Amino acid sequence: MWKDFKAFIMRGNVLDLAVAVVIAGAFGAIVKSAVDDIIMPPVGVLLGGIDFSNLFMLIKAGPKAPPPYASLADAKAAGAVTLNYGMFLNTVITFLIVALAVFIVVRIATRFQAKPVAAPPNTKACKFCATDIPIAASRCPNCTSQL
Repeated sequence: MWKDFKAFIMRGNVLDLAVAVVIAGAFGAIVKSAVDDIIMPPVGVLLGGIDFSNLFMLIKAGPKAPPPYASLADAKAAGAVTLNYGMFLNTVITFLIVALAVFIVVRIATRFQAKPVAAPPNTKACKFCATDIPIAASRCPNCTSQL
């Protein structure tokens, strides 16, 4: 059983998948930081100083402090139940940026792949009956013309 497990783990596809998962996790952290720290602040300023991470809707006030809550952190500290649509917007924007980055990487990678070379033709047309015949043929099998 141990040999079978070792053979399974050492297969190329499993190792490729493991590397892809690790790289994707690191890439996800980079994109999250890019969205939260670089993209969203200017977008918030353009939209009138809105901090998307603090956009929430109060569903039920918390027992520790009455509303209004200045931020999502204050609402959480008071034990309030909130609908955090600002965090959802951040996540959607992060997803779109990741999708765009993956699209660009795949597009660049496909440009560098070798284009398949067309196989040389192995037939030619008979000049008398226009039927496809092997290139090496000296007589057409359909019209029996000498080529």
